[in-house]
Parts: sequence; C-alpha cells; structure tokens
Amino acid sequence: MARKSSRAGSALTHIDARGEARMVDVSAKPATERMAIAEGRVVMSKATLELIVSGNASKGDVLGTARIAGIMAAKRTSELIPLCHPLALSKVTLDIATDDKLPGCVVRAAVKVTGPTGVEMEALTAVSVACLAIYDMIKAVERGVRIEGIHLVEKKGGKSGHYRAGA
Repeated sequence: MARKSSRAGSALTHIDARGEARMVDVSAKPATERMAIAEGRVVMSKATLELIVSGNASKGDVLGTARIAGIMAAKRTSELIPLCHPLALSKVTLDIATDDKLPGCVVRAAVKVTGPTGVEMEALTAVSVACLAIYDMIKAVERGVRIEGIHLVEKKGGKSGHYRAGA
C-alpha cells in the first residue's frame, strides 16, 4: 500500500507499490539548475558564545571547523542518507552567524547543482553536521548546548518549482 505525503495527491517517492524502500529513477529527468537553503541553530550560554567569538575555545576555531565539516557533509550526503543520489555539487556555502539574543549560532547552508534531482538533503545535511561540529568543539565547556530548528528555508528548480518556508 503506497503512503501519501502531506502534499495532497503525491505518493512518497522512495516507497514502491509494495511499501518497500527504493531509490528513485531520475534518468529521464532533465538536468536543470537546482538550489536549496537550510538553516539551524545552536543554543548555548552567553559565556560559551563569548569563548567562540573571542577565539578562546580550547579546541580551536569553532566556526571555521564547523564550516568545513558542513561543506564536507554536503558532498557526502549520499553516503549518509541511504536513498540519496550522489551529486556533483557546483556550489556549497556555509555561513555561521553568532547571535547574542539566542545566545548561540545560526547556521545556514546554500547548495547548488545542475542535475536531475534536488539538493535539499545536501543543504540539510550540511547544517546538521555543522551544528554537531559546533557542539563537539564546545561540549567540554557546556554539555547542555541545544541544536534546534533545522529546516529547509528555500528551494528552487525541478518539477515542484520554488518553495520558501512560511510563504
């Protein structure tokens, strides 16, 4: 029995007619430019955030390490998420902004590809791993750090068109 997604009338593409997992065949789809942006937050104490901002975290450059971890993760998404297609990404950017009001860091990834399938999973994976890297770099100082709100902000391209969260 095929299951339905939250979008009216569309079946889950990674489940076949028998309810078994499958990798979607994208060979007939045209290669088009596709883009996705994802975001997440790492919430911590003001004191821990100050260690990051001042560059005094004992493990080194927290934000630089997290940025590289996120970019590497985007490139390896198909190795981490079983039914994702391996993609030749054309661009991955990872921006991390510190926010005194959280307090913490806002992590945002933007990923581009020209291909037959989208890059939402690559953007979400980049943000997730960057947030985990921040946690890893500061866990000795504060174990109660929270990773929150990882979500797709925007996607463009492909048959489903343009999506923007909250729009």
